[in-house]
Amino acid sequence: MQERLRIGTCQTQEFLGDIDAALTCIEGFARQADAQDVDLLLFPECFLQGYLVNDDHMRTQAVELSSARFASVLKRLSPIEQTLVFGVIERNGDRYCNTAVVVTQGVLVGVYRKTHLLPGEALFDKGDAYPTFELKGVRYGINICYDTQFAEAAAAVAAQGAHVLLVPAQNMMRREAAVRWKDLHHGIRAERARENGLWLVSADVTGERDEHRVGYGPTSVISPQGEIVAQVPLMTTGMVIVEIPPLQDGRG
Repeated sequence: MQERLRIGTCQTQEFLGDIDAALTCIEGFARQADAQDVDLLLFPECFLQGYLVNDDHMRTQAVELSSARFASVLKRLSPIEQTLVFGVIERNGDRYCNTAVVVTQGVLVGVYRKTHLLPGEALFDKGDAYPTFELKGVRYGINICYDTQFAEAAAAVAAQGAHVLLVPAQNMMRREAAVRWKDLHHGIRAERARENGLWLVSADVTGERDEHRVGYGPTSVISPQGEIVAQVPLMTTGMVIVEIPPLQDGRG
């Protein structure tokens, strides 16, 4: 029987400045994934420390990936069998990056740094590369949230023979914007999937930060034809799973 890559994508609450709670959340989803033979788990943008782009949060929460602090994160994640993809506020020298890390059994396999930044993300440096990775015969790459609004970001991943685009996102927004956008993300992401013949798998946060901000999601799986094939219901935490066969004959 041909192997298939099973990806679980997780819609979570938001954790602000609480790395221990974020890691506990990963461990909880990993236990669920063990029971369902999941190979890879995807979590939201800036998941480890929480998405706040201000001087105080970034100064106190950012981690260097070569630091003892991040080594302790990797050590805690080492018993988890699934490959993990999750967002991190990375300290890179004297600057910061909005980064997604790829971790397998406590080993940092690689990183992707967000290449398209919103005006409110001026404290971050842009990334300039689109690395891809392979698991169980399936090649995948990463775009982070706003990246998906730019066709070239997904195309750069597809050009390397990838079959899957993973999208850590964080759409904790002011209420009026959240209501307006909650049904628009899928249209943009479906276009990227169709343009490139990619599966697109996204992960997002949900819940209320305060009386002004809310996160609806969506966390979902979109087929290469641009169809939504699985979605965690808005305003609930949970995981959906997709099975993806290895790439054959150049494309899926």
